[in-house]
Amino acid sequence: QVQLVESGGGLVQPGGSLRLSCVASGSIFSINVMGWYRQAPGKERELVAFISRSGSTNYYAVSVKGRFTMSRDNAKNTVYLQMNSLKSEDTAVYYCNTAAGRLFQWGQGTQVTVSS
Repeated sequence: QVQLVESGGGLVQPGGSLRLSCVASGSIFSINVMGWYRQAPGKERELVAFISRSGSTNYYAVSVKGRFTMSRDNAKNTVYLQMNSLKSEDTAVYYCNTAAGRLFQWGQGTQVTVSS
């Protein structure tokens, strides 16, 4: 069973930056397309970015393109989400999970709050 642990969230002012991390247990991590999702209060969870197994291909939702960058380190079983130029509408709980095939059990997520 793969376990996902997200970290790096916090309170940041508009225009600020945060770097999220997600560590995955289990040896299958390196063969999965991984994604970052977020869920804002009262809204459904949405996929904001994913990265291919090799890290050479990325997808970004329109709402974050140009501001967020996803990367991965397979040797550390870790994916990252660098978030720049944060906006109030980026406020949400952020989760990582696979972006292809059957989802793993969700982790606890990490709260990102963008507010002045």
